[in-house]
Order: sequence, then structure tokens, then C-alpha cells
Amino acid sequence: MAKSPEYEHPVKTFGWAASDTSGHLSPFNFSRRATGEEDVRFKVLYCGICHSDLHNIKNDWGFSIYPMVPGHEIVGEVTEVGSKVKKVKVGDKVGVGCMVGACHNCESCANDLENYCPKMILTYSGIYYDGTMTYGGYSDSMVANEHYVVRIPDGMPLDSAAPLLCAGITVYSPLKYFGLGEPGKHIGIVGLGGLGHVAVKFAKALGSKVTVISTSPSKKAEALEHLGADSFLVSGNQDEMQATMGTFDGIIDTVSAVHPIMPLLGLLKSHGKLIMVGAPNEPLELPVFSLIVGRKTMAGSGIGGMKETQEMIDFAAEHNIKADIEVISMDYVNKAMERLGKGDVRYRFVIDIGNTLAATKP
Repeated sequence: MAKSPEYEHPVKTFGWAASDTSGHLSPFNFSRRATGEEDVRFKVLYCGICHSDLHNIKNDWGFSIYPMVPGHEIVGEVTEVGSKVKKVKVGDKVGVGCMVGACHNCESCANDLENYCPKMILTYSGIYYDGTMTYGGYSDSMVANEHYVVRIPDGMPLDSAAPLLCAGITVYSPLKYFGLGEPGKHIGIVGLGGLGHVAVKFAKALGSKVTVISTSPSKKAEALEHLGADSFLVSGNQDEMQATMGTFDGIIDTVSAVHPIMPLLGLLKSHGKLIMVGAPNEPLELPVFSLIVGRKTMAGSGIGGMKETQEMIDFAAEHNIKADIEVISMDYVNKAMERLGKGDVRYRFVIDIGNTLAATKP
């Protein structure tokens, strides 16, 4: 008979979990494995709330496993390392993003793309090598193989660094891979939310000309004055859209709701690239003729490998790129999920685990 989460492993752990598709989170006692020879254990100080956390607690994508401790934008301070760990030491600041394991034998793993490994293990709601469930960062401690641990550079604020472990790498990777984050390139960022606002910052730091494309005219001042975009385009304004057709080298689409693709393809130059990083619940309509005319590309991209994730964090520290966050207490998490569902956050919720989790113990 399977052991309960509280007694599965030797290290007692406390967090908040969803127990069913209602998505309601509540205090939860569970356990984590002992620190292995290649493992890093750390005290969780902050954990970002990703839009995928909201999808997962409600099983919107159909592969959720309960009980679920969400959270894959996890940062904290190392408390113990295994005997073979070389990357970090006790006291270092570290993070764990969206994955904690992979096969390390396939072509993707050989190319430092563990995120595309068919056997990639998710940080939460996944099954680990030992057959037990993985639990995320809405918890007091975390343990992971050192390969999946990111070093947070000295002086980088931990709270605003946390969302970069998912949102940051999700936009940095396609900017680099598709050659869009370069001087002389004109890039569109669709959607100004958790992903979009950091996409603007990375694209600008990489030297691109950046236009924010949004349905909300009210976000114009924010995009131009606060985030540093070069221009702003209201996607519902036909005159503005018509005037900028054929002027973009690439577009990063961060929107996770169903929306029309054809107007975006019209904005691209010949050979332009539309990269999807948002994940709508329902299929989008793909106007193939719009791709054929101009030999345009539509592609997807998901996070990045561990080597690139470390590169992204180091780049962010060097260029002072931080997520814009609203720090919340652990007991506010259900309200935060409700607000996130309505888009009522600028631009990422981050839970202050270190200062507020313990007080929620029953």
C-alpha cells in the first residue's frame, strides 16, 4: 500500500496544496527525500505564481495529479549539499524552475535541451525517478539534483528574480534561438502580462526595436514610459494595424487566451517569424495561406535547457532585468489566483514564503 505524502520520504515538509479540480489551495503536510550525493537542499524564500499554476490546479490541461503543491519559480538559500555537489555551497542563493529531471541520454539532453526531453520531469505534478510525486515551491523547503539548480548572482533581488525562472526563460529562449533578440531587428510582443513585460525588457537589452501589441489602449503609457518599448500598437485599431503591416522581423505571442492569428501574420515581413509562448486552452485557427504568402514561420517555444536558463539569469543580473511583482503572503494565495484569472496583477504575484508560510500551519 502506498504511503501518504507525509510519510513517503524522511524529511518533513509543509506547504499549500490543491486537492481537486476546484483549485482551492490549503495547508498541506508532506515530505521530501533525504539529500542525495548530487542533491541541493534549500530553504524556500520566494515563489512566483505562474499562469500555468492556475491552469494546473484546475486541471485545465488534463494532466494534473493531486494533491498538488504548485510553484516552479522557486528561489531560496542553500541549507545542505550532497557529497558530490560542485556547483553551489551552503549559504548560496539558488533557484529551481519548471523541471527537476530528464533522461540525460536522448538527443535533446545531449544538446542541453532537457526541456524537450520526452522524459522531462516537471517540478510539480510529475513523477520522479523513484516513482513518487514531485511537489513545487509553495512550500518551506526544496531539494533537487544540482543539475537543475540555478545559481542566483550576488546582489540580485530574490523576489523579482523568481519569475525569471519560468517567465524569463520562456521569452529569452525564443529571442535567442530564432535570432530575434539582435540589434536592427524589429520585434513585436503580443500581450503585456507576466511573460510580455519581461519579454520587452529582454528584447530591449538584446538590442531589438520593440513594439508592444495589445488589445488595451490603457497600457500604452506603461509600455512606453515604464517598460521602455519603442512603440505601441492597439491590435483592435485597423488603421494602426494597416500602417504597420509587413514591418516586423518577428513576433513573440504571450497571450494564453484564444485570439486571431491572421492579423499578426500580416504584420510580419517576408520570412518573418511568429513565435507562440502562451498556451490557450482551445485550439487556434491557423490561416495557412497567410504563411505561404511571404514564406512566414509560425512556431512554438517552451522554457529552455539548464545551460540557457543559467545564461538568462546571468544576463538579467548584468542588465538589471527584474520582473515587476506584487509580493503577497501565503494566506492570500487563493485570492491571488482569483485575481490572476481576471488579469488583475502587475505583472507577477510572488509569495513571500520565508516570512509568511510558517504562520499558516494549522
